[in-house]
Amino acid sequence: MQHVAILKKSWGMLPKILHGEKTIESRWYSAKLPPWDHIAVGEMVYFKNSGEPVSLKATVAKVVQFQDLTPQKIDAILEEYGSPIGIEDKESFSQLVNKKKFCILVFLSDALKIEPFEIDKKGFGLMAAWLCVPDIQKIKRIRKAL
Repeated sequence: MQHVAILKKSWGMLPKILHGEKTIESRWYSAKLPPWDHIAVGEMVYFKNSGEPVSLKATVAKVVQFQDLTPQKIDAILEEYGSPIGIEDKESFSQLVNKKKFCILVFLSDALKIEPFEIDKKGFGLMAAWLCVPDIQKIKRIRKAL
C-alpha cells in the first residue's frame, strides 16, 4: 500500500519533515479512518500541502495506534511524542484534539524531496486528508500537452 498525507500549509510541516525535525506524522480522529489498520512498516507516504502538488516522500518506520482516548491519555501522548510530531504548543494542540477518540502515529524515515506531481482525489471525498492506494501511479494526474 502507498499513502498520500495532505497537510495544512499554515502549520509549515513539510520543511520540518524534510529536515528531520518532524519524524512522526500524527492523525487524530473521532472514528477509525485511514490510515488506521491500513498502514505498515516499509510502506511509502507521499506528502503534500492542501491545494499544492505532492512534493515529498518518506518511508514508514513504525506505526503506533491509540484508542479510547481521554484528555489524560492525549496529554500523555503529547508529552512523549509532541516534539517529534512537530507540535510546539502542546497545550493548544491538546485543546484542538481533546474530543478525539483515536490517534495513529506514523514514524517516518528517509524523507526525500521529489519531483512534484498532482493527484486525482476523485472517489476519496473532498475532505479526505489521507489516501491509501495500492499504487501511487493510479492517482497521479497526467499533464496534458498543449
